Amino acid sequence: MSDEELDAIRRRKLSALQHRASDDQKQVQAEQQMEAQKQALLKQILSPEARQRLTNLKMVKPEYTDQLEMQLIQLAQMGKMPIPLSDAQLKQILIQLQSRKRETKITRI
Repeated sequence: MSDEELDAIRRRKLSALQHRASDDQKQVQAEQQMEAQKQALLKQILSPEARQRLTNLKMVKPEYTDQLEMQLIQLAQMGKMPIPLSDAQLKQILIQLQSRKRETKITRI
């Protein structure tokens, strides 16, 4: 291989890496923007105490909380829940969701 061919290969690889980095950066910005919009909606939907409870829960169960946040936003947009949602109301929702879980009982023979 000649030096010119090597330089051409290097330029193509560098271009591909720059393009990939640019795409990654755009994706991160889009995710940050979506998260900011979600937080703004939650700020309107939830009382400060309820938001704090949700933040505490997010530290323990992030996936569960992400789903719950999306459900709360959807319910609020459809008008099926009071706005702002108080801490006591959020507690009731969490209790109802927790009671839906199936309990596994193991009996030994």
